[in-house]
Amino acid sequence: MKNTIKLLLFIFLLISTGIVHSQKVYYPNAVWQVKTPEELKMNKTMLDSAVYIAVNNENKMSRDLKIANYSAYKDEPNYEILGPTKQRGGPAGVIIKNGYIVAQWGDVNRVDMTFSVAKSYLSTIAGLAIDKGLIKNMNDYVNQYVWDETYETPHNSKIKWEHLLTQTSDWSGNLFGIDDWADRPPKEGNIDAWKNRILYEPGTHYKYNDVRVNLLAHSLLQVWRQPLPVILKENIMDPIGASTTWRWYGYDNSFVNIDGIMMQSVSGGGHFGGGLFINTLDMARFGLLFQRNGKWENKQLISEKWVKSVSQGSSANKSYGYLWWTNIENNLSGVPSNVYYAVGFGGNYIIIDNEHDLVIVTRWIDTNKIDDLIRATIKSIEKK
Repeated sequence: MKNTIKLLLFIFLLISTGIVHSQKVYYPNAVWQVKTPEELKMNKTMLDSAVYIAVNNENKMSRDLKIANYSAYKDEPNYEILGPTKQRGGPAGVIIKNGYIVAQWGDVNRVDMTFSVAKSYLSTIAGLAIDKGLIKNMNDYVNQYVWDETYETPHNSKIKWEHLLTQTSDWSGNLFGIDDWADRPPKEGNIDAWKNRILYEPGTHYKYNDVRVNLLAHSLLQVWRQPLPVILKENIMDPIGASTTWRWYGYDNSFVNIDGIMMQSVSGGGHFGGGLFINTLDMARFGLLFQRNGKWENKQLISEKWVKSVSQGSSANKSYGYLWWTNIENNLSGVPSNVYYAVGFGGNYIIIDNEHDLVIVTRWIDTNKIDDLIRATIKSIEKK
C-alpha cells in the first residue's frame, strides 16, 4: 500500500513539474503559423537551397495552359479542350514541418489548375464513400452500383472499384465524346489496330488514362447522387479550413441527370480542360490531412485505414496506389521509399513524408528537379 501511494505521488510530481506532458499536435486555423528553421531544428542553409531549386527551375511549358495542352496532346486523335483552362502563375510552393510553415515562395494564394493532382482528391471521394458505407467493398463490381450503359459489355461488367482506383480496368468505350483508346495511344503503329486490340483482364494491366478516371468520377456521382465538389467541400475542405476560392470543373458536355437534376460530372485532371483549380495553401492543408492520417483536430475526416491504403500500390504497378503515386520502386531518386505523392502535368506536387513530418507543395517545377527539392528538404532536418 505504501509503495502504491509513493508511486502515485511520484507520478503527480512529474505531471505537476511538467516532466510528463502530452504534446499538442498543431493544426492551422484561418491564419497558418510560420516558424523559423531554427525553431524546428532545421538547417536554414540547406532549406534555402531547396527553395532555390523550386524557384529557379520553372517548368518550360507555356503559361497559357490552353496552348500547353494542345502542344502536349496534339497527336491524340480528335483531341479538343472541353472544359475551362486558365493562365498559370510562376513557381510557388510551401514546406510544412510539424504542421507549421517553415518556407514558402511565389504567390501561394493564387488559384491555378492542378491537372492530375485532382485524381488524389477524387480518390478521397471514393474513400469517403467506403467510410460511409455507400460502397461496401473495393472489390465489388461497379455495375452493382451503376447500371447505365458504361458497364454493359462483357468486359466492362467485370470491372471493380479497385480497378478504377488503380487504373487497371482497361475499360473500353466513349465517355462525354472521348474514346478511351484516343487517350495517349501508342506513338508508333496502326491506330486501327490499337482501337481493336484485345483488352486486358481487369486488374492485370496498368494504363494511365484520363477517360477512365473520368468514368470513376461519373460512377461516384451515381453513388453519391450529389455533385462531387459539394461532397469534397462539406466533408474535407471546410473542416480543414480551406479557402472558398477553389473550384472543381468537368466539361461543357459532362452534365448528367441525377434524380431529375442536371449535375456536372467533374474531371480527374486538366487533360481536356477542367479539373481542380486551387491555391497552394489549400493544397497544403489537404496534404497535411493525409500526413496526419485523415485526422483534423479532434475529428477523423477520412478513415486512417483509407489513408494507409492509398499508397500501397497494386500488383500491376507498385508505384501507383489509389490515384496516388508511391515511391516503393524509388521513382524519386534518393528519397525514402515510404514517401507518396500527388502529381499533375506541369510540375504540380503534393509530397507526403510521414517519417519526417513533412508536407511539400510545389507548383510549376521542372519535373526533373523534384527529387533534388525533396532531398534538400529532408537533409535540412537536423538530427537530434
